[in-house]
Amino acid sequence: MSRRRRFELPTKKNSTFTLNITSMTDMFTIMLVFLLQTYSTSDVQIIPENGLRLPQSASMVNPTESIKLSLSKESLKIDQTKIADVKNADFLPQDLEDKDTNFIKPLFQELDRLAKSESEKDKAFIKEGRILLQADKELPYATLRKVMYTASMAGFPQLKLVTLVGE
Repeated sequence: MSRRRRFELPTKKNSTFTLNITSMTDMFTIMLVFLLQTYSTSDVQIIPENGLRLPQSASMVNPTESIKLSLSKESLKIDQTKIADVKNADFLPQDLEDKDTNFIKPLFQELDRLAKSESEKDKAFIKEGRILLQADKELPYATLRKVMYTASMAGFPQLKLVTLVGE
């Protein structure tokens, strides 16, 4: 009985070998899925100030474009511009209004300037009065209340606190 020979494609003896890319495609697919899962879809990039310890939260809501205030144990800043000094977890007396100690004069002046600025007033977050506040978690509520009160008096009633997602 004769054995049948298995069919083989004719190949040249000196030809190069073919590359099987199935495993490489699988690897790239896994990398793509990983990168898509870790990619941040938020429009706003928030980088905490040095030495600022943010409170933790379970909220997963992405922030929207707003004016960025940061309140640390040493200062109050809009973006990177220092507005007022903080000492012993409270604002300095010269920065507060004499008749209303919850009113921070430099903060009001800067927010009012932003609201009236020709280049800034057409932005949606200025019109709607939105602020993102990064505040140190060890500051007392009374200090935060002064910032919120002054911001609302300046026409920025929508204030959101920036938190870290729980660790």
